Amino acid sequence: MTAEDIQSLIAGQIACDICHVDGDGRHWYATVVSSTFEGLRPIARHQRVYATMGSRMKTDEVHALSIKAYTPAEWAAQTA
Repeated sequence: MTAEDIQSLIAGQIACDICHVDGDGRHWYATVVSSTFEGLRPIARHQRVYATMGSRMKTDEVHALSIKAYTPAEWAAQTA
């Protein structure tokens, strides 16, 4: 899998303002900004992003995925 593949999987199932994925081919880092995260606790946000991977996490196609999930307001405060 490539960063673009993972990015497409996430953005294909979550309406993202920002979806950026970086990594080394085994360990991936995703930053996802979406209004769909409004009112969700961090664990629920991560579960939504993990769900976009389907069985790829279980089959080791995606070995590790670290997620930073923000609402647009949180992202604006984070980058201000």
